[in-house]
Amino acid sequence: MEEIYLDNAATTFPKPECVYQAMDEIARTGAVNAGRGSYALARQASGLIESTRKQIKELAGADDVAEVVFTASATLACNVILGGLEWKQTDIVYVSPFEHNAMMRVLYHYQKQYGFKIIELALNRESLELDLSQIRFQFTREHPTVVVMSHVSNVTGYILPINEVAESAKQYGAVVAVDGSQALGLVPVKLKESGIDFYVFAGHKTLYGPFGVGGFISEGDISLKPFLVGGTGSDSLNPDMPGQMPGILEPGSPNIVAIAGLHAALEACCDMERQLSQERKFAEYLIEKLKRIDGVLLYLPWDEMKRTGIVSFSIEGYRADEVGMLLDEDYHIAVRTGYQCVPLIHKYLKDEKYGGVIRVGIGRFTKQSELEILINAIEEIAEG
Repeated sequence: MEEIYLDNAATTFPKPECVYQAMDEIARTGAVNAGRGSYALARQASGLIESTRKQIKELAGADDVAEVVFTASATLACNVILGGLEWKQTDIVYVSPFEHNAMMRVLYHYQKQYGFKIIELALNRESLELDLSQIRFQFTREHPTVVVMSHVSNVTGYILPINEVAESAKQYGAVVAVDGSQALGLVPVKLKESGIDFYVFAGHKTLYGPFGVGGFISEGDISLKPFLVGGTGSDSLNPDMPGQMPGILEPGSPNIVAIAGLHAALEACCDMERQLSQERKFAEYLIEKLKRIDGVLLYLPWDEMKRTGIVSFSIEGYRADEVGMLLDEDYHIAVRTGYQCVPLIHKYLKDEKYGGVIRVGIGRFTKQSELEILINAIEEIAEG
């Protein structure tokens, strides 16, 4: 029986065929060290990297002068951003309750060093959506220095109002960093109109590229100190990192094979609004069916227009990992279970007694027939 893959929030799979082809071709014919030579292949590799930067900026609605910094992953991008800021003990850092450990563990690491304060952005516990009026009140009481938000929750699929929060934060001169790992390529964004300073992306998620490449867009005028140092292929006699972006933040040899895959994925990128509409359609179908099954508890923002194709739930009488194992072994369905690397939101979901949630991640290649098989499987498991 063929495996049904419904873990697209962890990584989208499969990728468009052009991604595999592009990576294979460059690995065989052009996997050289970009920026380290004047020969034709090196120039071609550099041109591919610069073209991919331009694609990212256009997709994100960034300003022409914005910088795209490539890293090996979104997690490393979060480290480069937060590790590049000048921290003080008096800083006030706001985070959404939806933050992934890619951001949260980095913040906790620096909080231990500098002693700054971390505050959660206010959440409406009923709707599981940010409370904008309460957030504005929070900011008046304790002015934000840094605000960190996910664009889309990888647990509930909630699309956070990043523009509105950024606008409020900028009234106090705060640095605004958004983790768009679950969003870019799926949820439309216009960075140059947003007030967001740094926007993180993951090549292997909603962009449908490969592992090994992520990064961030630097839209504002905030300078980051180097987080990692080393060779860049330029200004080699200088013991310090070169002062220009993005080279100052990109030591080491670029992963040209992964970037080629990302470049191909971006060329094959579907219309975002159409793709989001399709995911919502499938998600609503799944949600309506799950609501009819006794013992199923859903964790959703109320407004269906504020969520993507991520659907999380529990089944009374089962731990999440037990359900995941049954779905895998008996029905050949791959879903994600547990706490999804997100430390804050679960106290609001009250899912600890289930060991977290069962998460379905709908993607570009998901079929309704696969969701029907999942629904039948959940019915059988819930019936015991």
